[in-house]
Amino acid sequence: MAAALFNARARRAGDEGHWFARSAGTWGLEHQAASGYAQTAMAKRGLDLSHHRARTIVRADLAQADVVIVMTRNHRDALVAEFPEYRQKIHLMSELRGRVFDISDPYGSTLGDYENCAQELETLVESGYDQVKAWSIGEQP
Repeated sequence: MAAALFNARARRAGDEGHWFARSAGTWGLEHQAASGYAQTAMAKRGLDLSHHRARTIVRADLAQADVVIVMTRNHRDALVAEFPEYRQKIHLMSELRGRVFDISDPYGSTLGDYENCAQELETLVESGYDQVKAWSIGEQP
């Protein structure tokens, strides 16, 4: 959901050719479609997740990325442990608001939980869009 929200924000800003988010997980099931509730939450925002397929992050993803944004401290710690050379690229989603907290994964929960998560992500993307761009050129919080 976060990648779709970020890409929609980049389109609205006219930055589509400069910024693009891809989704990858630390412990996801390869090729799994987005959950029905995630698709519903995004469809309410005019975004289509029907073509999304889960994939696990690999070293090449980190090497190619300007910025890597994770949802939880566990995700960050796992990536830093496995790929310490990319520590400076890895940030928590909550840091877009200048704070440190985990974004709860609604997987297996209710549509309401997905809606709440989508709203939180949307707020973070909207308020932190310029921060992502700053991180991409090496500015740290």
